[in-house]
Amino acid sequence: MSFGGPQWPQEPQQQGQGQGYGGPQGYGQRPGGHGDQGQGYGQGAGGHGHPGPRGGYGYPGPYSGPQDGGAPAPFPGTPAPGPLGSGGPTPDWSALADASASRARRKRLLMIGGGVLAALVVGAVVATAVVATGKKDETAGSGGGIPTVSASPTEAPTPEPTFSSVAPPPPPNPKDYISDPKKDKAPLTAEGLFPGKKLTMSGRPYKKGATSATTNCAAVTQGGLGTVLKGNGCQKVLRATYVRDGVAVTVGVAVFPSEAAALKAKDQATGGIAPLAGAGVGDFCRATVCLRRSNAIGRYAYFTQAGFTNGKKVTTADQGVFRSSDDLGTFAFNQIYARGKSQASAAAGAPGQ
Repeated sequence: MSFGGPQWPQEPQQQGQGQGYGGPQGYGQRPGGHGDQGQGYGQGAGGHGHPGPRGGYGYPGPYSGPQDGGAPAPFPGTPAPGPLGSGGPTPDWSALADASASRARRKRLLMIGGGVLAALVVGAVVATAVVATGKKDETAGSGGGIPTVSASPTEAPTPEPTFSSVAPPPPPNPKDYISDPKKDKAPLTAEGLFPGKKLTMSGRPYKKGATSATTNCAAVTQGGLGTVLKGNGCQKVLRATYVRDGVAVTVGVAVFPSEAAALKAKDQATGGIAPLAGAGVGDFCRATVCLRRSNAIGRYAYFTQAGFTNGKKVTTADQGVFRSSDDLGTFAFNQIYARGKSQASAAAGAPGQ
């Protein structure tokens, strides 16, 4: 398809050979768009042509030239040529040049318009693709991404803190130090285990009497306890007596070579630890009924004997005696555990631990 405007002279079509392109009315196109249906504004060298006889774009109908066999005039306002082969007048070259320039301008405008339209289509496709992905600009949404820290030219960047992937060893267990004689090396004396002149348990004060320590474990026992201690390898017995409200309690701590030996002595215990008089405390628990108890922790077994200082028999109704026995047993347990704790703390702070 050619653009509108005058065409170069062609041989005339014979009647019945179809529609003629390039007649005086040219390509039917009104300025800014196609011709309306039923009218064609053929743009030629001499201005606007007459309405075309057919609908559509204003093409002329089937050619019906002069009946005398002569060719039609190629442009309006020019005489019709003679019979074919007889020559004709010279074409209007100025009109042809104007028409060619007009076609070039329209082609250029169409190309520019087509480029703009293509750009708009591509932009719409890209926008549609961005919306279809359902993603946001994460950099803009997060305030410009992860901030970077730049060091001053005169300052070195601050090093990041480092952490060891190796977990530190657990702190030593105090019970390990009062269960193993190879670790339980701290000095052990009666005054060290039962310090001071008095003690208070749960708000109840007790005055301390005499203390003692011996390696002859059986010598400081009553009944069958001496045999039990000796049979399980007892190494030492430390004793102390405490008095409160007419009730005296002797607590004895026996040391063994292992935790298993101490537990066995506790389970086999019979009789009791011998009461320790002196330092203001008279004899007690002699030829009368007293309260005896036993327990163990680590390689230590501890025993208590509690009774009235006036020799009265202890019965189940004497709750003061039971309470004093509980207090001194708890005190012995705490002192043995504190021994293990102090040794464990010292080991934790030592180099290489």
